Amino acid sequence: AWLRQKLLVLGSLAVGSLLYLVARVGSLDRLQPICPIEGRFGARGQAEFPLRALQFKRGLLHEFRKGNSSKEQVRLHDLVQQLPKAIIIGVRKGGTRALLEMLNLHPAVVKASQEIHFFDNDENYAKGIEWYRKKMPFSYPQQITIEKSPAYFITEEVPERIYKMNSSIKLLIIVREPTTRAISDYTQVLEGKERKNKTYYKFEKLAIDPNTCEVNTKYKAVRTSIYTKHLERWLKYFPIEQFHIVDGDRLITEPLPELQLVEKFLNLPPRISQYNLYFNATRGFYCLRFNIIFNKCLAGSKGRIHPEVDPSVITKLRKFFHPFNQKFYQITGRTLNWP
Repeated sequence: AWLRQKLLVLGSLAVGSLLYLVARVGSLDRLQPICPIEGRFGARGQAEFPLRALQFKRGLLHEFRKGNSSKEQVRLHDLVQQLPKAIIIGVRKGGTRALLEMLNLHPAVVKASQEIHFFDNDENYAKGIEWYRKKMPFSYPQQITIEKSPAYFITEEVPERIYKMNSSIKLLIIVREPTTRAISDYTQVLEGKERKNKTYYKFEKLAIDPNTCEVNTKYKAVRTSIYTKHLERWLKYFPIEQFHIVDGDRLITEPLPELQLVEKFLNLPPRISQYNLYFNATRGFYCLRFNIIFNKCLAGSKGRIHPEVDPSVITKLRKFFHPFNQKFYQITGRTLNWP
């Protein structure tokens, strides 16, 4: 057993060294030691980020996430499970998965693979903060962990719960044009119903109150798109400086500038470049390039075709959302290109 353990450790080191050599040949700038991490991301943030982190991030850390690790390996490589220092709190169908995967391109970022639903789920929250921490991936102390659970943004209890964990945490909100987001929300639910051979109302019947012919604010897809209403609840606990608004529509068509803004907000040295993003014409989306041997595209469910919606309903919805959008721009200081 002792010999097997030693061989496993040596094998892991060999894999890390091989990845390093391969990546040095094909990816010149991604394997340079990154600058000191500034800001509130740990006491060791001023130390130089170790080059080995770039190797193990795609190798050993993947094995740790799958559970193929020993306590000795965790101790040997100085790995920890850290509470997130930044959370993507919403919004649903705004592009939260794409944002998380793209931020994971940065060597100083480690993502939680699954939505934890700790703060919005009473049963999970009752399990305590240590349960939450143990749901986080292994990382180096100098790295930052990020998770995403879009339900956080619209759930009433969440702001206070996150504040109690970390009052200085950084909060990311990715939004899309509200009517488009509402239709995307509907489309996802519709697809789920169709998979179960169930019928579902048309979007127009849900979004418009048949009695008043006005926008139905009781419909969840509509309520979620009133961004300013939810943000105002968060501002009772966090200053606006702790939020960063990501333009989800722009992340689809021109992701790099949006990612660079997030790097700056998180006080991370710039490391994501155009090299890491390439457009897949078949999928109609940008895919991710970590190095010369590892590429990744988002799941096939991304970019569902929306059903045709009555233009008069779209016009009514956009007119309804307009004053809320203007207030959102005013509060956040970011004006988005919405009709």
